[in-house]
Amino acid sequence: MFENRIGPNWQGLRDALTPGKKAGRVHFLELFRDGETDVALVKHFGLDPAINDKDIRKRGPARIALERFLGYDGFRCQPANWNYPRKGLSTADSVAGAQTRGTRGWVDEGLGMIQTMEDFEKYPWPDPAKLDYTDLEWYEKNLPDDMALYSLTAHQLEELCWIMGYEGLCMAMYDQPELVKAMVERIQTLETEFTRRIAQFSRVRFIWGSDDMGFKTGTMVQADFIRKNVLPCHRKCAEIAHAAGRQYLLHACGKLDEIMPDIINTVKVDAKHSFEDVIRPMPETKKLWGRKIGLIGGIDVDFLCRADEAGIRQRVR
Repeated sequence: MFENRIGPNWQGLRDALTPGKKAGRVHFLELFRDGETDVALVKHFGLDPAINDKDIRKRGPARIALERFLGYDGFRCQPANWNYPRKGLSTADSVAGAQTRGTRGWVDEGLGMIQTMEDFEKYPWPDPAKLDYTDLEWYEKNLPDDMALYSLTAHQLEELCWIMGYEGLCMAMYDQPELVKAMVERIQTLETEFTRRIAQFSRVRFIWGSDDMGFKTGTMVQADFIRKNVLPCHRKCAEIAHAAGRQYLLHACGKLDEIMPDIINTVKVDAKHSFEDVIRPMPETKKLWGRKIGLIGGIDVDFLCRADEAGIRQRVR
C-alpha cells in the first residue's frame, strides 16, 4: 500500500469540497488527530520524532513530514495562545500503556465561570492583539506549495456552553437574557476579529468554523436561538473567508436538519463536517444535500471502532 504514494494537492481538496466538481481521488481531511495517535505513528514508521518539539524550526519539518507520509493535503495551525478560560473537570485515565494521558479532562457542563454580569466584567477575555503567530509565520515561509493550512474559528455556541456551562446557559436564556446577549456579542466580536487576522496568512487556505450545535436527535438549544445568536457569527466569518478567497468549512456535530437550510443558504458554508450513522448514513446524506454543500466524512467513527476488518473493508469500498 505504501509503495503507491499520494502527493498533497490542496487545490484538488478544494475541488473535492465544491458541489458539482469531481475530485481526482479521495482526499483525507480531519478536524484534528489526537496527539497520542501522531506519536504512535511516528514511532511505528520511524518518522521524525520532533513533532512536539518546542522549537518550530524542528517541530515544523517533522509535522510536514508526518502529514505528507499519511497522504494529507493540509493540517491545522493557529495561535496556541487563543483560548477562553473554562471551568474544567478531570479523572484518572482508563486507558493503560503507551496511549494513556494520565488524566482525562472535560468542560463542566453544569455552571461555568460566568453566571452574572459581574462575572462577565471580571472574566479574562482573550485579546486578538496579543496573538502569537510564531508557527503561522514559519509555515508561511516554509510550507511546501502543494500543501495548505487551516485554522479553526467561530466557536460561538461552544464558548457560550463552555464559559457559562450548558446548564447555566439554558437557565440564563430565560432568567438573564441581557447577560446572554452580552455574551453572544462579545464572543462574536472576538471570533470574527480572530478570523480576520488568520485570513491574512496566505498559506491558511481554508477557514474552518468549529461549533457543535446538536446531538443525535436535535439541536442543543432551540433552532430559533441558534439562528438569532449563533449563525450570524458564522455568516460573518464566512464573509471574511470568501472575501479573502478561501472556503469556509463548518464542523458541527448532531442532527441539524432544522437549521441546515440556514447553514447552506444564509451562512453560505462551503462544506460541512461530522456525520453519524445513527443520525443518517453518509450515502443518504449525500443524496439529501450533496448538490448544495460539500460534505466531509465517510466512515462513522463508532463503526470504525466496533467493526471487524472485513466489515470495515467492505464499507470503505
